[in-house]
Amino acid sequence: MRIDLLTDPVAGLDEALAAVDAFDHVLAGGLLRPQKVAGLTELADAVAGSPLAARVAEAAEKTAAGAAGEEHFVSLAAARIAVFGSVHDALLARLAEATGRPSGEEVVPGAREAGSPNLLAAARSWLSDLARAGWQGIEHDLVSASAPVISALLAEPGLRRLAVLLDGFAAELAASCPGAALDRVPARRWGDLWSRGMLLTVPGVAATPAAGTVTGRLLPLGVDLLEHATAAQAQVHAVFEPEDGGAARLVRASVTAPKPDTVIGAGIWQLLRPRLSLLAAVSEGRSMDIVDMSVTAEGDLLWRDEQARLGEAADAFATARVALSTVTASVVAPLDRHPARIAVPVFLEGYTTEGGEDALTFVFAGNRLAVDTDRVPAAGPLTPKAVAGSGACVGLIRWDDGGFRLQPLAVETTVRKKTTAVHAGAWAGGTTDKAGVKAEKAATDAAAVLRERAGRLLRK
Repeated sequence: MRIDLLTDPVAGLDEALAAVDAFDHVLAGGLLRPQKVAGLTELADAVAGSPLAARVAEAAEKTAAGAAGEEHFVSLAAARIAVFGSVHDALLARLAEATGRPSGEEVVPGAREAGSPNLLAAARSWLSDLARAGWQGIEHDLVSASAPVISALLAEPGLRRLAVLLDGFAAELAASCPGAALDRVPARRWGDLWSRGMLLTVPGVAATPAAGTVTGRLLPLGVDLLEHATAAQAQVHAVFEPEDGGAARLVRASVTAPKPDTVIGAGIWQLLRPRLSLLAAVSEGRSMDIVDMSVTAEGDLLWRDEQARLGEAADAFATARVALSTVTASVVAPLDRHPARIAVPVFLEGYTTEGGEDALTFVFAGNRLAVDTDRVPAAGPLTPKAVAGSGACVGLIRWDDGGFRLQPLAVETTVRKKTTAVHAGAWAGGTTDKAGVKAEKAATDAAAVLRERAGRLLRK
């Protein structure tokens, strides 16, 4: 692992991000009568050498004149996503060089039903109205106009991706109204949601290749737990070894569940555990044998418990030491190429640490890699203190706040003069650990109270 490559500047990166930021500044003020037209020009210049050049140049000109239509806003959204896609690809290329890991084959989109043209047009119209008003011009009436559109989209399975995006986006905007009173506008986040939503309203853009099937052995590396007030997701990163002896590859298996905001910490596993048997394998340090399991071109397993069974013992650190340098990396679909999605599994050892638990850095022969301890979940025994005292780490390299950062999934640390592995997902499938048992009991009691109160309300 060449840590020095993660600290070297990436050519053109700052210029690309500056072009996006300039456009986002224009979008914040509104595209109906843009005050900072230079931001439109910067975005157009950023894609001047691409097939989008003519359309984006026309869109920038029309928008600057206050005469843009929905098709011009789509072109601007496409340009913004294309610039972020180029940033994503440049960062992944740097990571591939640093890890020496072969890349997978390019994703070729397949055919998919486009959905109702009328619903897509309605969603595009609402997003266009948002862009005209800008984030500083949003009002409750404008945001609430999305409600009937989102309800109709949710009823169409093929449009569920767009519907969920717009539903969450509208909720964020509603909580921020009126825009004129905002002290700080999350310009990049809302720009991301707006531009992605605009492209998803174009028929065929969200088309993805049909999933294939795989048979072989799955060797878990670690669990990334994501928590929201009303939902939680566990994503298991693993190495897959095909039964036919083909090249091993990186894959993921995810499970998501709704949750009440009172269920936190280890209690989250009680919601996720019944939906994904792989979590038990992670806790027990075992492999899983899968048969004819569906998998997307991007390496996401479409998990079905009946197609998997527990296998032999499989230590995550042994897997990482032996396999991670040679596995084939996952590919990314064109629409999903964004630096925020980068999460590359790596194995690191031979480092020292600097800084406290809140600002921890791994040091490798003078080269430094920031550690994102904020991403260590409370639902497991892994703590920032354990990371700070570790000598080896399995984690995910991410790109955040202008640089590469490491999210620890598991570490090897010394406990009573003995090397011990500590995993973020150690409690995923259940635990006998005292702290874990105590946290599970507290979550069980909270869930029981919620069920009793819900039953009382229903009886009334």
